[in-house]
Amino acid sequence: MSEIEIGRAKRARPAYSLDDIAIVPSRRTRDPQSVSVSWQVDAYRFDIPVLAAPMDSVVSPATAIEIGRLGGLGVLNLEGLWTRYDDPAPLLAEIAGLSADVVTPRLQELYSAPIREDLIASRIAEIRSGGVTVAASLSPSKTAQFAKAVVDAGVDIFVIRGTTVSAEHVAPSGASDPLNLKQFIYELDVPVIVGGCATYQAALHLMRTGAAGVLVGFGGGAAHTSRDVLGVRVPMASAIADVAAARRDYMDESGGRYVHVIADGGVGRSGDLPKAIACGADAVMLGSPLARANEAPGGGSHWGMEATHPVLPRGERVQLGKLGSLSEILHGPSRTPDGTMNLVGALRRAMATTGYSDLKEFQRVEIVVEPSR
Repeated sequence: MSEIEIGRAKRARPAYSLDDIAIVPSRRTRDPQSVSVSWQVDAYRFDIPVLAAPMDSVVSPATAIEIGRLGGLGVLNLEGLWTRYDDPAPLLAEIAGLSADVVTPRLQELYSAPIREDLIASRIAEIRSGGVTVAASLSPSKTAQFAKAVVDAGVDIFVIRGTTVSAEHVAPSGASDPLNLKQFIYELDVPVIVGGCATYQAALHLMRTGAAGVLVGFGGGAAHTSRDVLGVRVPMASAIADVAAARRDYMDESGGRYVHVIADGGVGRSGDLPKAIACGADAVMLGSPLARANEAPGGGSHWGMEATHPVLPRGERVQLGKLGSLSEILHGPSRTPDGTMNLVGALRRAMATTGYSDLKEFQRVEIVVEPSR
């Protein structure tokens, strides 16, 4: 790829967001009802390629169950309020009602309470009682400490999620040893999804750890400010395509082992979902679109764990409002023309319009780069 000269001492390659690209129609079309949008990771099959992001404003045990019933996978944040407090409902309501000038210090205070293993077990048990696949998330720094409690509680899919996760974390002298991802995944009895990452090389290293899936993206969500605070970001279309290339090369290297690519961030409206798949994603992890659901625990407010960091918060609580039920946001019918409802219906229609019958085929669809708008 040709590079652009930033100045005499620095060159950079161009990168594209999902807003910068569009899907090209083909010579064939299909009926939307004949299109399959199912997705499978390890032994677990899902009717739709949607994971709900492990954010307290999006996923509670109740919404994880409902998302599972609707065909997706809800991922519970095991470092959130649900594992720190017996009843987080009043605290969630408080966060939603705070003014912008006081919400960050209050988030830092609330999330300083200790994580309780008994609550980890009870929340996972609650989701399991709903008869759906159980997925839960920890950050790399907390994984070794709480992994046994999570597995003993009966989690089906373990998600290790951070702003950026590497297979080669370097710790300062005298600090505790960092998480050995390869050893950890090898010794675990459940499939692991790990991320985020945004480059070919970082993704390839994560795939070599034995992960079942890799999360793509950091700093691209509606409630994240990593780009402003750290200056770190890779536009999602380019990030997904680079990680999909790593998946292809890892398949050759490993003799055919397929690692799922999951776009995490930057998917705000229905048109972004098919564009993420077209760039090479197998599924998407949604935050803000599902935070607008009537059932969402944030009550129309939205924030991530980055917003609660005690030293350098890299997120904010945003007010999105309520739009409709989870069922309407995922499956319709839509009452708005702006792509905020019936996300899966839009994916079906995009695939049908271009003549593709399943997600793997649709990854081969032609895309174009649009002029800056």
